[in-house]
Amino acid sequence: MTATLSAPASVDTDRTAALNAEVRREVRRSTLRALGRSVLTFVLTIVAVVVIWVGSLWVFGISPYVGKGPVEVYEFLFTVPAAAENRERLFGQLAVTLGHATVGFAAGLVAALVVAILFQLSKGVEHALMPLAMLLRSVPLVAMAPVIILIFGRDFASIAVIGGIVVFFPALVTIVFGLKSASPQMNDLVTVYGGTSWTRLHKIALPSSLPEFFAAVRISVPGAITGALLAEWLAVGGGIGGAVGGYVAQAQFSAVWTAVVLVTASALILYNLVQIVESVALARMGMADRA
Repeated sequence: MTATLSAPASVDTDRTAALNAEVRREVRRSTLRALGRSVLTFVLTIVAVVVIWVGSLWVFGISPYVGKGPVEVYEFLFTVPAAAENRERLFGQLAVTLGHATVGFAAGLVAALVVAILFQLSKGVEHALMPLAMLLRSVPLVAMAPVIILIFGRDFASIAVIGGIVVFFPALVTIVFGLKSASPQMNDLVTVYGGTSWTRLHKIALPSSLPEFFAAVRISVPGAITGALLAEWLAVGGGIGGAVGGYVAQAQFSAVWTAVVLVTASALILYNLVQIVESVALARMGMADRA
């Protein structure tokens, strides 16, 4: 009798183990496919940017004195006699700008996540504040900069505010959309079992909004760099945003183009790194179709 009972149990265990192994293999395949697509997208993006760059110089007939191509930028950084000094100066300025961008990125994204959660928990708060947020978004940042500088000074706080404003609004709209994409049936199920708004948020809305959260992070990366450049140009100086104006005034066009290339390359690399992490994470969570 014991042997008879143990045989079906053993078969069920073997089937479960085989099923688990197949699930793990499918997750690995999905992860590799997602990683491959992201890397291919990154390579094609770099190629497209270089082609547009070179093609624009040729189509518009820009003077070689002003317009610099990839070869001239490479020479400026690696082959001319002052290449070492050029690298030290430009990469140092890039590091400052990326540091400022990190501050604005963190400030804007955290603020957007907190406000989106408040909107999800209280419709009254959303109806009161969302029109105000959209109204503020319509005001050009250049027009707001003098007020921001007057209030916060030409210091760290202005970097956080200016960079955060650039990041905040697109991230807020994206995250709010993600939180609202949760299945109504799942929300109803939680409510039937006595769940509160907070339960629906952390059990249903936040997990289902993960693709939109990653999208918000992706679009915030170039936005944070743009905000850092604006803050450096308008308020605090330093970095590439504060140096480009001097390069133009001194007709150092190779430095100008190299600075633009470094900023653009940094934005593309960081954007695609986030996209790779997003693709892999969503594939492992079975959400690759929403990436």
